[in-house]
Amino acid sequence: MNSNDNPFASDQGGYGAQTVGFGAAGNGAAQPAPAMGGAAAGDLIKDTTTADFQQDVIAESRNQPVLVDFWAPWCGPCRQLTPRIEAAVKQAGGKVKLVKMNIDDHPAIPGQMGVQSIPAVVAFHNGQPVDGFMGAVPDSQLNEFIAKLAGASRGDDKEKAVEQALGAAEAALEAGDTGQAAQIYQMILQQVPDNAAAYAGLAGMLLDAGETAQAKQMVEGAPEGIAESVELGSIKARLELAEKVAGLGDPAELERRLAEKPDDHDARFDLAQIRAATGDRAAAADLLLEIMKADREWREDGARLELLKFFEAWGPTDPATLKARRKLSALLFR
Repeated sequence: MNSNDNPFASDQGGYGAQTVGFGAAGNGAAQPAPAMGGAAAGDLIKDTTTADFQQDVIAESRNQPVLVDFWAPWCGPCRQLTPRIEAAVKQAGGKVKLVKMNIDDHPAIPGQMGVQSIPAVVAFHNGQPVDGFMGAVPDSQLNEFIAKLAGASRGDDKEKAVEQALGAAEAALEAGDTGQAAQIYQMILQQVPDNAAAYAGLAGMLLDAGETAQAKQMVEGAPEGIAESVELGSIKARLELAEKVAGLGDPAELERRLAEKPDDHDARFDLAQIRAATGDRAAAADLLLEIMKADREWREDGARLELLKFFEAWGPTDPATLKARRKLSALLFR
């Protein structure tokens, strides 16, 4: 697979070769898992198949975090990364497990998850993807990633305070108190200027308020350490959608076209992007799924590819993403 085809690659504002958090607004870090001191290496590392993925990863991640290493025999960076991640998992002493999946032999799972470039490592905890990275990251980042996942750094008072503040900001947003949420994000950034969750949270609030230019300015001026974070990647994707929507026309006119001609997939596609940009995520996903049901080859599978872009913009744990992924899987594998 070519990294140029990867919608999550760093030059497209997504993963890059760095640690990323799957959870929304920085809550993607896994909770501490009970140690399994003395576990044998054979218990910590194994290969899996499509049939065994549910048991080896989803079910097992309810006991302790599980790393899934998506690889292929022809992938040179995979051959570099896998021995190092195996060593790091062993060194963690049973706090995390490693499951390896050959994407050539078992393409369904990585396909459903939108993995298009390898090596790709995704961490699962409590049955859900919570963190991940792509590329053969250096040992320092790898060890930091596993330490965070295992809960080794959870005792840090400052980190706990930041996590609690992020939770308070999310609660304020859910309650509609945008002023309080903005104040909390700004307070966090005064203490930790490169906190990706707070920075993206503030930029996202500007975008929600229609201050597109200011949101774009924030993204372009982001600190180097978080410029390619998944949180900022989500804001970038939303900005790209907003720019597209600006030239798509009147949604009422598009709906009229669909009423007169239900197979007008161009109108349906444009309407999906407008719905996504205006926050109606479920409707946006359903419109693209309708195109796929009617014509999978339309625009060279353009509806599915656009839906994957929506997933990136919304985040993998967003309810709209989860619901649409289930519908997509049912459609693809029926």
